[in-house]
Amino acid sequence: MNPAPVGAAAACATLQTKKESAVSWLPTLKTDTPEEGYALAVKLSRMAVKMTQPDDTARRRMRPDYANTADSLTMASHVVATNFQTVAQANNFWM
Repeated sequence: MNPAPVGAAAACATLQTKKESAVSWLPTLKTDTPEEGYALAVKLSRMAVKMTQPDDTARRRMRPDYANTADSLTMASHVVATNFQTVAQANNFWM
């Protein structure tokens, strides 16, 4: 059995894992249709929240606070719209 990496080796292994994870969830901004682009914009928005607050328990605890607040929902829609604009530009507005 190989021992677990320590020190710099562990840091490099962790960095490589993070790189692989980062690449696998967002290989491209290109989509075939605007609908797929919108779904990608939603995913980008959700991933931003997950990366900003990686603790699942904390996110679940906070959800009722913003899920029933009109201003919070409006801001979430704004973030999705901004991400959709980025995806649309990356796809030359599907022209």
